[in-house]
Amino acid sequence: MEQQEEKNVSFFRFEDLRVYAKATDYASWVCRNLVANGEPESQKVLISSFCHSAYDIALNIAEGSSRSKSQFDHYLKIAKTAIRECVVYTEVAHSLSVFDNEQYEHSRELLMELTRMLGALIISLQRSAERRADRESDEVADPYANDEMSY
Repeated sequence: MEQQEEKNVSFFRFEDLRVYAKATDYASWVCRNLVANGEPESQKVLISSFCHSAYDIALNIAEGSSRSKSQFDHYLKIAKTAIRECVVYTEVAHSLSVFDNEQYEHSRELLMELTRMLGALIISLQRSAERRADRESDEVADPYANDEMSY
């Protein structure tokens, strides 16, 4: 008898999102690369803030996933704000020689990819909400559509 493969679905549904996995990978990469370059006293604030914003991307995806679709949309937009913060930190890290050219480019590429992924997810949620609203408006548009009238 052939055994069927079961899809391994996480208890925490956000863990199944590719964008969440990409966000956690980015946060790990940022913190690993910042710490690897040493931590002069003058750069502690940059490193702490950069890591915090990198974590915020994944944290907002996780938090929003447990909410309604409109709230999830809001949290995804907050995650995009964290991405923009990381763009600024990437620039500053590069200008202070904390990131070399390769790390700078890699960070920007990952941030652009995360932005595209979040944008696509936001559009998907908005389309889903529009379809639901259309179905609901069709149901109330003609309250007599399903009534049988006898004359």
